[in-house]
Formats: sequence, structure tokens, C-alpha cells
Amino acid sequence: MVDYWPFIVILVAGWLATDLWRWLGVVAGNRLQEGSEALHWVRAVATALVMAVTAKLVVFPTGVLEASPLWLRLAAASLGFAAFLVAGQRVLVGVVVPLAILGAGLLWL
Repeated sequence: MVDYWPFIVILVAGWLATDLWRWLGVVAGNRLQEGSEALHWVRAVATALVMAVTAKLVVFPTGVLEASPLWLRLAAASLGFAAFLVAGQRVLVGVVVPLAILGAGLLWL
């Protein structure tokens, strides 16, 4: 007979490590004023984390992207960011342009 207790412990521990803190964040976040310094700090930290993950994916990719040259990944990211700014910060442009540049570069190489 299979012992399911290790799986139950993993599920409960995983829930406690993620969902509990998310709910606490929601409760605490609802009490913050829209223009408060604490909310500015939270937004800055969230933006920094997203950019760190993006930079890691560009500089140290895995999978198929690993075969592409660094200069192509950097060019796609830079030109995509520039297009994002020129287009009035439209997210779709910031996603499609670097993908198109990267795809064209991979086909050309």
C-alpha cells in the first residue's frame, strides 16, 4: 500500500509557503494609500524582480534560446524596449517586436 503522508505534507507546506503569504499581502496591500511611500517601494521591488528575471533569461538562457548568440538576444531586447517606448508603452509592441527580431535573426543565422 502506498503511503500518502509525504505528499500531503508537501502539499500543505507548499500552500503555507505561497498562498498564506499572498493572502497576507492582499490584506496588507488593501490598507495602503494609493500614493504612499510603502506602495512606491513595493512597486519598485516588483519591477526590479521582473527586470532581474528578464536579464537572467537574456544573458543566461536555457533551452533553444541558449543556441542564439548573445548579441542577438541583447539587440532584440534593446530594440524591443525602444519600440515599446516609441509606441507609447504598449505591452503588445514590447512583446512582438523583440520576438520578431529574435525570430528573424535565428532564421538568418
